[in-house]
Amino acid sequence: MDHDLQAFVHVVDRGNFTAAGADLGLTPSAISKLVSRLEDRLGVTLLQRTTRKIALTTEGETFYLRARDIIASIEDAEAEVSQSGQKPRGRLRVNCASGFAFHQLARTLPEFRLRFPDVEIELSVTDRVIDLLAENADVGIRSGAVSDPSLVTRRFAELQRALYASPAYLARRGIPNDPNDLEQHDCVIHGLRPPFRWPLLQNGQITQVELSRPIAVDNAETALRIAQAGGGITRTADMIADEALKHGWLVPVLPDFIVPDPVPLSAVYPHGRHRMPKVRAFLDFLVEQYSDVPWRLPKAVEALTRSNSKAT
Repeated sequence: MDHDLQAFVHVVDRGNFTAAGADLGLTPSAISKLVSRLEDRLGVTLLQRTTRKIALTTEGETFYLRARDIIASIEDAEAEVSQSGQKPRGRLRVNCASGFAFHQLARTLPEFRLRFPDVEIELSVTDRVIDLLAENADVGIRSGAVSDPSLVTRRFAELQRALYASPAYLARRGIPNDPNDLEQHDCVIHGLRPPFRWPLLQNGQITQVELSRPIAVDNAETALRIAQAGGGITRTADMIADEALKHGWLVPVLPDFIVPDPVPLSAVYPHGRHRMPKVRAFLDFLVEQYSDVPWRLPKAVEALTRSNSKAT
């Protein structure tokens, strides 16, 4: 591997020459010389150095993004073809939406690390769908249909959306018995663009029920917290609501009118990436942990029932 390139990327990642040198087993002065040699070769200044900190120049920022991806690709290639690569190891870069990351993946990642201690995890949590190839991510976790032809999809679970509210809110405002009753309730909506509607069953038909008293937010976690605090009824995924149900912080609302609309949860990855042991291990782990939809296991159903009885 190009030592000059490696030294430069480590300096940027770690923020100083001393930490980069510790990572690579070199002195800070040796790291500085490697970076200077790289700058001389390129004919540009990559880093602005002061006695207190370093900063990327415009050219340095552009070069760093490409250099980081090059080094990551080399590391992945080495892991894939080497004998030691048969054992999961190296940095695993995962992209995941906040709902699944907060409420499910955060609970199970420690178990993955116990099984595969040589795998370093770099988890990016964002509700923005990123370009895995551009971001050099190994695996993305997506809900719904995936149409990107550059990615392979492996479905591992599903979610369903339903209505929930806190027992305190229902005790104060009453329990709705029919979708039309929602007109008299505060509803916490994930989404900022009107019209605000929820699909519910009426007379065996799916009806888009208009919501007249919404609290609209652009984040599912915030909507959940508002509902837990007694702010109204919300519609969210069961995988997000499961812990609140088990603790009795939320209870189901209008369960007989919910539209059965399962949404697939899938791991997606660039073609060929699954051949890397660390990626294959993570994909198998997701299937093992979530294929039986743990947020709907009997214990979860029992907890949901107990919670519902508290509200009534």
